[in-house]
Amino acid sequence: MSQPFDGSTASAAYRNALEVIGAVEPTIADAIRSELTDQRESLKLIASENYASPAVLLTMGTWLSDKYAEGTVGHRFYAACQNIDTVEQAAADHAKALFGASHAYVQPHSGIDANLVAFWAILAQRIEAPALAAAGAKHVNDLDEGDWQQLRRALGDQRALGMSLDAGGHLTHGFRPNISGKMFHQSSYGTDENTGLLDYDKVRATAREFKPLVLIAGYSAYPRKVNFATMREIADEVGAVLMVDMAHFAGLVAGKVFTGDYDPVPHAHVVTTTTHKSLRGPRGGMVLCQPEFADSVDRGCPMVLGGPLGNVMAAKAVAFAEARRPEFRTYAQAVADNAVTLAEGLARRGVTLVTGGTENHLVLLDVSGFGLTGRQAESALLDSGIVTNRNAIPRDPNGAWYTSGVRIGTPALTSRGFGAAEFDRTAELIVDVLTATSPTAAASGGASKAKYTVADGVVDKTRSAAHELLTANPLYPGLDLG
Repeated sequence: MSQPFDGSTASAAYRNALEVIGAVEPTIADAIRSELTDQRESLKLIASENYASPAVLLTMGTWLSDKYAEGTVGHRFYAACQNIDTVEQAAADHAKALFGASHAYVQPHSGIDANLVAFWAILAQRIEAPALAAAGAKHVNDLDEGDWQQLRRALGDQRALGMSLDAGGHLTHGFRPNISGKMFHQSSYGTDENTGLLDYDKVRATAREFKPLVLIAGYSAYPRKVNFATMREIADEVGAVLMVDMAHFAGLVAGKVFTGDYDPVPHAHVVTTTTHKSLRGPRGGMVLCQPEFADSVDRGCPMVLGGPLGNVMAAKAVAFAEARRPEFRTYAQAVADNAVTLAEGLARRGVTLVTGGTENHLVLLDVSGFGLTGRQAESALLDSGIVTNRNAIPRDPNGAWYTSGVRIGTPALTSRGFGAAEFDRTAELIVDVLTATSPTAAASGGASKAKYTVADGVVDKTRSAAHELLTANPLYPGLDLG
């Protein structure tokens, strides 16, 4: 499943680049080399991480980054943007073809930025535009002070309904620590206490009572598919805009693993995503939308975004072109199949899984059965060469910092070529480490939520086993930095 490339050509490109960088700041060149070594030598199971192809990575290191290009294709506020126009149009065209979308906006710098663009576009289309029409104005600058203050109050009185954080939702879906929680009055829907699954009847009841402007679907730690056709029915019933954040599972949508009711693009008014994670592109964001929101979405810069990054938009175009190839569908299906194998391997060895399994690319472990917090489990696994991240589980008694869960995912190791046998072995290694880990006493006398010990020999044994798996499935095979 690894991305094919010419190792000798890539080696020469990176050696030359690092030589140029090192001549100015050797610390940075060394850190770049060390990062490749670290990634090659660890079992990367962070669900939101992946490996971009050398073509994607090299595209970002170009003089396209030197150009200001506020505005949109053919309508820039700076001169001489013809090449940025070409880049942005290519990225948008690839995105529309890849996802079957009516409109694509590829300027957002991150998933949070994409969500901000989407939120403000929805507010502009559903709240601001009617207010301007009622006042006989074409632009907010045409409003008198009274109408402007009335519009500001209307904008600040809107509601958003999204999945709760402990059920697997994301901070950017209306929660107070994030700017989205300061924009909207927010409420949450959760999951069934017994199954951990979404209860659409409860979502519907909550939406009827709360009456949100925006119904947000999508997740960062929910290991199941979402029925977006049903979510659209709920949104239509209460007059809400359905916004789907598919940042985590965009690769499964692009790779046609999620189709029909489980593909958000035909059902949502607005879809946001990152372009890395399961899409294997550069770190960045994107908004897809139905035609009625296109003009508002395209005002993302300067509404909430700074100048678009031409080099990153170019890398998005390259990544989308890669994702349109038949082999990406094979990769995406392998990501989902491998997640099932990993989940089954963990469950068979006694690990409690939130929802009992997975239907996407991620698995959420409840590590409380090992007597551990998520932080202790994450740290012990990292010591052993297994990179994961702690994550809250539904109704988590340890809160969002220490947590009771660990989230793992299959996109990165699938990119390296891992299959069923390797992921079952990985499940075995995870259980070996967790079984051998014990919390240590806190200064107060009780059990610490952070400190731990791992039984003698387990860390070295696990690192050795991980090394065997990684050596058999090298990262960027043939790439030699010298």
